[in-house]
Amino acid sequence: MIYKVFYQETKDSSPRREQTKTLYLDIDAQTELDGRIQARQLVEEKIAYNIELIELLSDKHLEYEKETGAFQLTEF
Repeated sequence: MIYKVFYQETKDSSPRREQTKTLYLDIDAQTELDGRIQARQLVEEKIAYNIELIELLSDKHLEYEKETGAFQLTEF
């Protein structure tokens, strides 16, 4: 399952929508909730980002992300 993680690069300042960035993770999980938990743990282990939201991408949403050129899987 592919998850889209919305984050701020720093935890020191208050979040601003204009500074929100995204990354994409391929997580092998039994349920959507397990995938979200694994994604959060993986990001927090590797980088000190302020995670705002983690969402599971549907097939159509994933196709759209690939078409716009924004999609690139992140590997740690």
